[in-house]
Amino acid sequence: MGIEVEFSGTTTSPISSSPVILIPCAACKILRRRCTPECVLAPYFPPTEPAKFTMAHRVFGAGNIIKLLHELPEAQRADAVSSMVYEASARLRDPVYGCTGFIFLLQQQISELQSELAKAQAQMIKIRCKNAELSDFIDKCIVPTLDESPNSSDDIIAALLNSPSSECIYNW
Repeated sequence: MGIEVEFSGTTTSPISSSPVILIPCAACKILRRRCTPECVLAPYFPPTEPAKFTMAHRVFGAGNIIKLLHELPEAQRADAVSSMVYEASARLRDPVYGCTGFIFLLQQQISELQSELAKAQAQMIKIRCKNAELSDFIDKCIVPTLDESPNSSDDIIAALLNSPSSECIYNW
């Protein structure tokens, strides 16, 4: 199941009279064998992506890949190849843990981020409490002194400093 490419002076296709040459799939090219129209690897390892097959071949071996694809229904083969390529890529990066190492790393990051989120939420609660205390302080101590019509922010500061109730300033 190779790809047909037109070249002048080559053999002709049995279907049409135009000259055609078959380009083997990446798997057959790497394995140095003839790619047939019935090649089970061709749909999943196109000639433009040889690294994909190389990784899977190094980790699983061509025979195991072919055997697995023959055992699976055709609808599941693309997902299986994708999974094998991903696992092979992870196994080549981390020969000991493979995908498991990456999953563990992601779980650690999730745990750290959850901890940071909890700290940020606790800080937000503290800030809200301080704001509520400040609001109570303003209502209790400053607003009664401002009823005498303040003119500017200087008046507000003066009202705060000259509050008739010293209890308000010390409690805050």
